Amino acid sequence: MTTCAPCARIALRLLWNGLRYRFLRWTSRPGRPQALSLELTRSCVCHCVMCNIWRTQPPRPELRLEEWTKLLSDPVLRDLRELDLTGGEPFLWPDLVSLLKTVCRLKTGYPDPDTPPSPASLKKSTGKPLRNLRSVAITTNGVLTGRVLADVKEALPCLAEAGLELVVVCALDAVGELHDRIRRCFGAWDCVQKTLAGLIALRSEHPNLVLGIKTTVLPENVDQLGAIAQYARERKLFTIISPAIVTPGRYANTELARRLTLGQPAREQAAVFYEGQDFRWSYHARALARYLRGRPMEKPCTCGFNYLFVRADGTVFLCPLADESQGAAGNLREAPLAALLSSRRARAIRRRIGQRPECESCTEPGLERYSLPYDGLAYLRLLFALGPKAFLEHHRHLGLDKYV
Repeated sequence: MTTCAPCARIALRLLWNGLRYRFLRWTSRPGRPQALSLELTRSCVCHCVMCNIWRTQPPRPELRLEEWTKLLSDPVLRDLRELDLTGGEPFLWPDLVSLLKTVCRLKTGYPDPDTPPSPASLKKSTGKPLRNLRSVAITTNGVLTGRVLADVKEALPCLAEAGLELVVVCALDAVGELHDRIRRCFGAWDCVQKTLAGLIALRSEHPNLVLGIKTTVLPENVDQLGAIAQYARERKLFTIISPAIVTPGRYANTELARRLTLGQPAREQAAVFYEGQDFRWSYHARALARYLRGRPMEKPCTCGFNYLFVRADGTVFLCPLADESQGAAGNLREAPLAALLSSRRARAIRRRIGQRPECESCTEPGLERYSLPYDGLAYLRLLFALGPKAFLEHHRHLGLDKYV
């Protein structure tokens, strides 16, 4: 009874989600965004071997704080559940803390972003564009230790008062000096260790701080995956470990394809790793193991329906990995978000989501969080395959309640 009732409610919701999503696909209409990634800057302190973001500055100036605030105040985002702040290196962007406090204000309706809202003010507040927001995530290379710790410490009380989790993900591509070589930044390993140690200390005081590491799997660090997982276990960090993505869009690294591609022995080694206990509850890991053994990548994708990526210059991408000609609906400086999402161009992009040749090799690790519940039927099949008890453990482990 304790598992059947919650599973029945989730199953009914997933069935409804599945029918709605298929109607949206059939008509190419946009859904309400539930997850949004903002690339605050393309500047970075690392020159990583797998990424060219740092050397491909956008043709237009980066958006200012007021422009990001205008976007986040848009009624189109009233169903937003997760906000991801990325770069480049987001802690290089000078207004990061101000943006986090603005998010708190838009969540609670409290007028002063520099003052945490009190319970009395929350009752009186009106106008909450981000009222459904549950978490803010920041991805960092962890090199700027002092700035990371100072900014996170300043923002945490406001986020806690607004009922928001702050998820900080540090890049960690090896345990030791190899991390420096991959990041092409001398001392990066020492810096990320200090950053994580400081964040772990903050986590003991702030329960709304969630910490993880993100690893890009490359030919040179396949042998390190077990050590990376152990490092994360010892510090109670969640992991995002996924092969390098080659794309003309987000990472602009197509000329690096040969260097980043795993050979057959490395693919099998990584597949065995993904089948281990560390990834017992990971839908993405199971899909990766199949893909590394020669099958096309098989995961639901709802990019453009409930997920958007906005580049630092204001270009709105329905698919973050496609280049501008294939995945961008337009620029926020030229049209409102609602107009961009309902345009003929956006409809054409949505018709091809999940059906482009590149989709068969897309190993983007973040898709399952917002795609599985929104697609509905794929997640419903998983419920029947696992059974109620195992499914609920899987569901809670992935933290998908906010999307269902």
